[in-house]
Amino acid sequence: MTTQTAPAPDATITPQAQAGQMLQLVAGHMGVRTVETGLASGLVAALAAAPGSTADELAETLGLDDFYVAVWARGAFAAGVLERDGDGFRLAPHLDTLLLDTTSPAYVGGLFPLVLQPEIFDRFAANLATGERMWWDETSPDWIAGVGQTGRPFYTRLVPGGLAQIPGLVERLEAGVRVVDTACGAGAGVVRLATTYPASEVVGVDGDAHSIDRASKLVAEAGLSDRVELVTSPLEDFVLDEPATVVINNISMHECRDIDRVAERVKAALEPGGWFVISDFPFPDTDEGLQSVPGRVMSGIQVFEAQIDDQLLPRAAYDDLLARHGFTDIGHVSITPMHAVTWGRRPA
Repeated sequence: MTTQTAPAPDATITPQAQAGQMLQLVAGHMGVRTVETGLASGLVAALAAAPGSTADELAETLGLDDFYVAVWARGAFAAGVLERDGDGFRLAPHLDTLLLDTTSPAYVGGLFPLVLQPEIFDRFAANLATGERMWWDETSPDWIAGVGQTGRPFYTRLVPGGLAQIPGLVERLEAGVRVVDTACGAGAGVVRLATTYPASEVVGVDGDAHSIDRASKLVAEAGLSDRVELVTSPLEDFVLDEPATVVINNISMHECRDIDRVAERVKAALEPGGWFVISDFPFPDTDEGLQSVPGRVMSGIQVFEAQIDDQLLPRAAYDDLLARHGFTDIGHVSITPMHAVTWGRRPA
């Protein structure tokens, strides 16, 4: 057996430098809490509507304490969320879009309240000794809603832009086909698919009954009940009454209890030549990638994923999955550093 020796510590790294690294982590936590407070209180939205507002003006508009608002504004300025504007403040460039516009593919505002939910670090820390697992039906309605909010930009980027990069697919969708959105959650994806491709029929499948109830209300509010069908079923067991041309899974394939069984069910549900599209986080498979900002965020997501007994997967794992189950014309595209799309076709 070969014994490997760990590299010697880098003597050029000083305690002061390491302290700076640790303080960056603390500053990041402070920034998250500052943004979340600004979103929850309406301060961010108020500044988007009235740039240049002073702390006193914001406090009066929102019915908040003027001293507390001044403290929040100073902290938000320190975090780079606000800029000075005369005697008042304005949001830093593009933050109105990034933090408030849920229709934007760049929207990240939903992450700030989500990462503070107890389902991530609080529950993980409480069960660190026991390793107790859970499933989605044991999470809170706030968690389900928050996940739906953060998943929305993935659908926004995927439909239609990501799908347009898959050869031959958009023409079929525009002509009218049957589309299945697996792990559809609270329904943002099925609504987006049905409105973007009005000639197509959409089926949403999810194993969580609460999510399907939320999706049903969203579909009804959008006036799409005549073209959208919703099914409560684990993905390992779902069966369609007629074949689909496209099956999509958005940021949930890594959570399947039996990923190979799901791939089998998807292949069985597709018509010959049909597409299986997997939109997911591309978890880094190198140490350098793991220490990047996207890698650090995805490592935090892993804390929740561990509690439902899974982990994010490297993007190439989906190439292997599709090839293993006989899919052809396998391809992929990177949409952002935290969003990749992989696809394959059932042989004709």
